[in-house]
Amino acid sequence: MEEETVEMKKLGCYGGKVIVLEWETESGAAEETMLLWGIQQPTLSKQNAFVSQSSLQLRLDACGHSLSILQSPSSLGKPGVTGAVMWDSGVVLGKFLEHAVDLGMLVLQGRKVIELGSGCGLVGCIAALLGAQVVLTDLPDRLRLLKKNVETNLRHGVRGSAAVKELTWGDDPDHDLIEPPPDYEGIVVKSSRCALFGRVPYVTCSHLLLHASQVLGSDVIYSEGAVVDLLDTLLHLCGTQTTVFLSGELRNDTVLECFLEAAVKDFAVGRVDQSQWHPEYCSRRVVMYILVKK
Repeated sequence: MEEETVEMKKLGCYGGKVIVLEWETESGAAEETMLLWGIQQPTLSKQNAFVSQSSLQLRLDACGHSLSILQSPSSLGKPGVTGAVMWDSGVVLGKFLEHAVDLGMLVLQGRKVIELGSGCGLVGCIAALLGAQVVLTDLPDRLRLLKKNVETNLRHGVRGSAAVKELTWGDDPDHDLIEPPPDYEGIVVKSSRCALFGRVPYVTCSHLLLHASQVLGSDVIYSEGAVVDLLDTLLHLCGTQTTVFLSGELRNDTVLECFLEAAVKDFAVGRVDQSQWHPEYCSRRVVMYILVKK
């Protein structure tokens, strides 16, 4: 099997070994997507196995807490609206973080984390419960629901902290946003205006990036148009010690191929095998990658 011959090694701050994507030909990205669709056969697996997008809220136990994540089903399907409901890839990534911390494969306590495209905020909330200092980011029109979920779920017993900020991928960042790059161990999420548990303190972008070294994103690879802006934002946010964790739904092989083909030019990319995910939260419709800037 091809899976048995590929190189596996550690990338970034994650302690487990991942399947490294290194290609000698331009068809490497296409071969990776064909391999995924062939092995996982996502169309034959149940969609939304861990979420109900018609419900007003999603309940999930994580880190000793019972989380209640509000959704906006009425917004689903509206042109240009994203992040209104949960997808399996978000649940998978959140539970993966909890599982990796429990196994000692990942340390989030005291780390600075930035989450891109936070949507309803589940992944960022779990990272905060695991001790990270998280900034959850999304587009301006998604921040109201995001702030509500942060305030509702992180009232008590939180080992870390969470702030909400606005960030649009592809925007030219200020000089103090990218210099120096984030080379500390932590996690990164996108934002602009900040709200911390209902209050709105001012947090400068330069302060955020000086201390962050990991980027989280679930279901952020959803269109070819978004790929360019997403990678542009990652390049600006990441230093060579920054670790990026991305999970996504296997919907469109062309979009994933486009992302991988562009990403490997500037990042070392590794796929996390499902044997390393939380055993109760695996899905053949989801894939997870780790990226480290070259």
